[in-house]
Amino acid sequence: QVQLVESGGGLVQAGGSLRLSCAASGRTFSSYAVGWFRQAPGKEREFVAAIAWSGSSTSYADSVKGRFTISRDNAKRTVYLQMNSLKPEDTAVYYCAAVERRRLPPGTREYEYDYWGQGTQVTVSS
Repeated sequence: QVQLVESGGGLVQAGGSLRLSCAASGRTFSSYAVGWFRQAPGKEREFVAAIAWSGSSTSYADSVKGRFTISRDNAKRTVYLQMNSLKPEDTAVYYCAAVERRRLPPGTREYEYDYWGQGTQVTVSS
């Protein structure tokens, strides 16, 4: 089993940047694909970005392409989400999720992930 803890959320002005971290503990992290999802108030949770176990493949939602970058450091058992040019519509609780899967490309749907963190709030003011 894997435990996931997100950090790095906060309040930022539009156009600013934040870097979220997803720290994992438990079993071998290097075999896990990791995804970031977000849920805004009154909306369903949606896919943001994902990275394969090896880091060789990534996927992004169209709404964040060119602004967000997902990366991982398996030695540190951590996945990062660098968020630039933030917009008010990026405001949400951001969750990381993991699944033990060595397959490309990484999944973009919630049901493809087995383990979830508790979430971190990101608020972008206009």
